[in-house]
Amino acid sequence: MSVIPLVFTSGWASGINAYAVVLLLGLFGATGVSDEVPAALQRTDVLIVAGLLFLCEAVADKIPYVDSVWDTAHTVIRPVAGAVVAALLAGESGSLPELAAGAIGGSTALMSHLVKAGTRMAVNTSPEPFSNVGMSIAEDLGVAGVITFAIFNPVAAAVVAAVLLVLGIVTVLFLASRIRRFLRRRAQRREEKRLAGTGGHRPPG
Repeated sequence: MSVIPLVFTSGWASGINAYAVVLLLGLFGATGVSDEVPAALQRTDVLIVAGLLFLCEAVADKIPYVDSVWDTAHTVIRPVAGAVVAALLAGESGSLPELAAGAIGGSTALMSHLVKAGTRMAVNTSPEPFSNVGMSIAEDLGVAGVITFAIFNPVAAAVVAAVLLVLGIVTVLFLASRIRRFLRRRAQRREEKRLAGTGGHRPPG
């Protein structure tokens, strides 16, 4: 059961930035900082791919509306990544069945991903781009800090991740009206583009 806090924390972080989680854990393992990291995450090819994808996310995540498109594309990727990382961590420790660990990591990643995506929709209702940059930097620093903390104190880090997850859910519920406005505006823009593509005329009937 000792691996559960690290599994939960890595799942929460994966829902926000899965590439950063893989990159950080892999570097901690490769440099000998932690013995908890599976060898699969320490492979050079895995670190290179995770690093490149992290750079892509670092750019896309700071551009208004592009960040929401990126989040939509990662609705499956982040939970799957959280589940895989969790299963690898459990397999390495031998203290928790990999299937159960994958379920914990994947479901936690899905929840934190939905919180992130919902928050970004609310932020995109603001006309200026600086809030997106600020949110992205805060998320990256939060993931880096919590994952690093988890390597040295997994239980305390899991508590921090749980608190952040609950606060995120409460925030999204509070911003629900702004999120609905964002979705309506996006649907309206799609309709306007569709009409523009057909010459501005609605089909008869």
